[in-house]
Amino acid sequence: MINDRTHTDRAMMQRCLDLARRALGRTAPNPLVGSVIVQEGAIVGEGFHPAAGQPHAEVFALRAAGDRARNATLYVNLEPCNHYGRTPPCSEAIVAAGLQRVVVGMVDPDPRVAGGGIARLRQAGIAVTVGIEEAACRKLNEAFVHRILHHRPFGILKYAMTLDGKIATTTGHSAWVTGPTARAEVHQLRAACDAVIVGGNTVRRDNPLLTSRQEHTPLRVVMSRSLDLPTDAQLWDTAIAPTLVFTEAKAQSDVQQALMQQGVEVIESTPLTPAAVMKYLYDSGCLSVLWECGGTLAARAIADGAVQKVLAFIAPKIIGGSTASSPVGDLGLMAMTEALVLEQMEWRSIGSDLLIEGYLQNL
Repeated sequence: MINDRTHTDRAMMQRCLDLARRALGRTAPNPLVGSVIVQEGAIVGEGFHPAAGQPHAEVFALRAAGDRARNATLYVNLEPCNHYGRTPPCSEAIVAAGLQRVVVGMVDPDPRVAGGGIARLRQAGIAVTVGIEEAACRKLNEAFVHRILHHRPFGILKYAMTLDGKIATTTGHSAWVTGPTARAEVHQLRAACDAVIVGGNTVRRDNPLLTSRQEHTPLRVVMSRSLDLPTDAQLWDTAIAPTLVFTEAKAQSDVQQALMQQGVEVIESTPLTPAAVMKYLYDSGCLSVLWECGGTLAARAIADGAVQKVLAFIAPKIIGGSTASSPVGDLGLMAMTEALVLEQMEWRSIGSDLLIEGYLQNL
């Protein structure tokens, strides 16, 4: 009986995670949450949180279940809230619906919740189980957890390189390092993020579009101290997606005017650093920020603590060249013992390429 219940709990929590993923890239600054209600072994209601300001996942599930929620079990990957924000507390809606049991994937790290929702349910006589598929729940909302704990967005550095560690040839040509399957994976990654950042060199050299080719395209961000940027870059087409340019004070006012006339927002920040940009994006409500920049800016972002996760796509190609660009510039490390080590490593094949994924240790 216990094993059967554990199996069901895990399966239903995985369903919650599948539902939550439907809103990837659209819930910031809120987490990704899905909920399922089960009555006598059958799903009678389910839902997910679609966007900030919208009802939470539990509310959609309760609406779908109606009277069938009474004495049922509710599953949710994140602890139900117990405070008034943009929406009423979910814990009270669960109590009012007469549920018998609630299964929670993980405790909400938000100090406004942090166990309070679970305590309220238990106070009302509802049996609560916590920690089902907790590792998967934490990974799904790693950006939300990082934002709550560290008051900054979760930074992801993504790059594609050849087997000999190059991101472009000696002439700067870089299209394409990886194959179409890996590039499709990058589009999915962008769709799951709230902002994507490049430097001025990338705009000049690659003229990227930085869209996801999906329903959600993140805010496109350019960092350029000098503002020496082409006037006809694809990023200035703000009908496709919004673009934000960070530069230093008094940098080329004529270029600033030209960009703003095209609908591009320009912000002066002195000094212009990855940390300053991440603070702005945090204040704007971002959860996940994708760094798709060249080696120089990537090194600055790492040194500034703006990168927590690294996704390295490796193509089975060799191009050579002592002056060819590498994915990360000078970090000032003099010995191999100083090398930054990735933790919680994973790797998998993406078409003909390899993706290595890991987390940077705290710098």
